[in-house]
Amino acid sequence: METHDLFDLSGRTALVTGGGRGIGLDMAVGLAEAGANLIVASRKIANCEAAAEEIRKLGRQATALVVDMSSGEDIDRFVAELDQAAAPIDILVNNAGVTWGAPVLEHPMEAWDKVYNVNVRGLWQLSQQVARRMKDRGGGVIINVTSVGGYRGAPDYAQPAIAYNSSKGAVITLTKDMAIKLAPFGIRVNAIAPGPFLTDMFSHVKGNPDAIKLLSGAVPLGRTGERDDLKGVAVFLASPASAYVNGHILAVDGGMLAG
Repeated sequence: METHDLFDLSGRTALVTGGGRGIGLDMAVGLAEAGANLIVASRKIANCEAAAEEIRKLGRQATALVVDMSSGEDIDRFVAELDQAAAPIDILVNNAGVTWGAPVLEHPMEAWDKVYNVNVRGLWQLSQQVARRMKDRGGGVIINVTSVGGYRGAPDYAQPAIAYNSSKGAVITLTKDMAIKLAPFGIRVNAIAPGPFLTDMFSHVKGNPDAIKLLSGAVPLGRTGERDDLKGVAVFLASPASAYVNGHILAVDGGMLAG
């Protein structure tokens, strides 16, 4: 197979949760540019519709759907909707995630439960159900989105989000375990660990040049992530180019974890 063909996703269907904005939208567009058709899902249908329209302009099929990844009942409803629409998923990108900012000694259990329900429990519930269907079809690809925060701690002044960081650490281990357990069914599971991207989770930084300078200073490349920085990574992990890559966590962090 020629190199160009290794990255070709034509004829495949990708589901991206949290794909209506931010890095989820960037990855969805990247997968579409590589030839995939997209299902974009999140709690906010307006964002998903806008994303789907952007993808259709690339000549791909795109569907916008609603799912609340914090609700087990809604995930079940969502999967049933996919079945009814006869939408087989070749690539699942588990990008939906939430955070909650509060000082460590004041961090409420309500926050802990909310973050874990989406970032870990919801991710696993959807993955399990999609993996059952991938198994019946002979295989597939699952890409989880974790974070460099899952590898290390941070002081409260920099990142007052202990539930978020620990949940992303759970996703790192979950990815590796899923990779081993699902490999016999032809399902590869890998993860992307982004560094600082100026998404809504960094809303406290946007518009603050001093804060952005401080954040960028922690990155060896000297900048935060940009729109194109995740597109190629997502395509690589979704495509035959990574056919022998399984259980890997690919950091996209400008070198932060190297320090």
